[in-house]
Amino acid sequence: MKPAPLHRRLRLPLIVLACAGALAGPAALAQSPLNPAASSSSLDAPLFYQLLLGELNVRGGDPGAGYSLFLEAAQQQKNPELYRRAVEVALQSRQVDAALAAARAWARDIPSDADASRFTLLTLLSLGRVSETAAPLRAVLMATPADDRNGGIAAIPQMYARVSDKAQVLAATREALAPFLTQPAHAGAAWSTIGRLELDLDRPVAATDAARRGHAADPTSPYPALLALELLERGQAEAEPVVREHIDAARAKDPANTTISNAYARVLLDLGRLRDARVQLERLTTRAPQQPDPWLLLGMLQVRDNALPAANVSLDTYLQLVRDANDERTRRALTQAYLLKAEIAEKQQDYIAANAWIDRIDNPEEIMAAQMRRASVLARQGRLDEARALLRSQPERRPDDARLKLISEAQLLREFKAWREAYQVYGEAVQRFPQDTELLYEQAMMGDKAGQPADMERLLRQLIAIDPNHHHAYNALGYSLADRNERLPEAKQLIEKAVSMAPNDAYIQDSLGWVEFRLGNTERALNILRDAYGKRPDPEIAAHLGEVLWVKGQRDDARRVWREGLALAGDNETLKSTLKRLNVEP
Repeated sequence: MKPAPLHRRLRLPLIVLACAGALAGPAALAQSPLNPAASSSSLDAPLFYQLLLGELNVRGGDPGAGYSLFLEAAQQQKNPELYRRAVEVALQSRQVDAALAAARAWARDIPSDADASRFTLLTLLSLGRVSETAAPLRAVLMATPADDRNGGIAAIPQMYARVSDKAQVLAATREALAPFLTQPAHAGAAWSTIGRLELDLDRPVAATDAARRGHAADPTSPYPALLALELLERGQAEAEPVVREHIDAARAKDPANTTISNAYARVLLDLGRLRDARVQLERLTTRAPQQPDPWLLLGMLQVRDNALPAANVSLDTYLQLVRDANDERTRRALTQAYLLKAEIAEKQQDYIAANAWIDRIDNPEEIMAAQMRRASVLARQGRLDEARALLRSQPERRPDDARLKLISEAQLLREFKAWREAYQVYGEAVQRFPQDTELLYEQAMMGDKAGQPADMERLLRQLIAIDPNHHHAYNALGYSLADRNERLPEAKQLIEKAVSMAPNDAYIQDSLGWVEFRLGNTERALNILRDAYGKRPDPEIAAHLGEVLWVKGQRDDARRVWREGLALAGDNETLKSTLKRLNVEP
């Protein structure tokens, strides 16, 4: 029988052949020591057997010896594949310091090889030696193609996400990004990355400054605008000009680019700045009428504002644009569109059409939303008991369905101002889910609506005992006392506790301004309420700010604020009762 070739008999590992190919190239490999007739090449017999012995040591349970053989060969040959193998062997045997030594030798001997810097960087991170990562991080970015570099820069915060010492991360990143901070092509991404790391240190002012610097370097870069949007969501109104100016610059460069405009409209919606959101969406639907999402969002706002004919046009346009789409995201959005169309028909008292739109919903995840809208149709026809029975009769297919049914029923009762019944339903929900603090909070809020302030206070104090960090509970209790003009020092103490937990929450600031007003600190109240209203234009904050302005004799300013509040929500009870109590027609 003909003997098997040497590499078959020794079960020669593929890594040896790969390294052989890297060292010698295809032509030389054909004449390697595997071939008795081989001529001289960079892969000579001693090196070949050194690699083979190294691999056999690794497979035989002595990775330290194998590592040494591979590293020695790599340093002799200046070969990246051998360095890679040395690093891999060290990492597989959990010798991270050895892996770092090999990676650093690799980077020193072959400085143009990006993988050497990448392995050095990742190994330093695994060792927690963050302060040493700046040089390899910069080398990795330098070796990244220019077209991909901004994406790599933007990914830096995620790479360091598990590091607890955020100050070290920021220092290392600043050092690594120093060359890019002044390059127009990369400054936007670089400054934005620094800004995000400033946010990790809870330094929003510094993050805002970074967003401004990145935007100044390249007004068309989306990275500073995205950072500014996140800051705006966190209450940093000073970041908003970056977003607006970017939208203008991006439109001039590429009219079809509406990415930031879409995101800005959604942030405005989340912040409750519905009028501003509607302006942005109207611009979007004019600039890019073939994009479906802005039409859906605009239709939602128009329904809320009872601009029903315009809402029908917007929603019909959306449905036309997505008629051929079949992805999961669009299917979920279609459910929202059908529900809005049903709501329009319901408001127009066309209950047959409303039910027809609801019948189109076939997404099993949205059955409860569909049935809640159907219940609303029944309630609007004076059949509230039937509506409640419909919700109660829904099957409980998922663990959360029982809770969802009770919440849906309570929301329906709230919509039709059946406060006492809603309070009872929330009480039933709390009994069934006693660990759910949000249900307890909602029951307390409904106790106030139901005319039972003592129950509200008892429930909120119970909630605070269960969850001492529930800032909404402190705020609600303090505001309730202030609004009734009772125990004002205690009310202020409760609200200040909430402020300490959520200093950027405009609604909590509103409560603080209101209790200061009740205490007679009118000037301080005015400053706080102006700040809160600037962060979040809201009809209830408008009611309070307008009243303080009215008392101070600034009647024209008060009327202007009240008119803005009515434009936001003409049916807001706080605003309506304020105007009635003061006998004012704004």
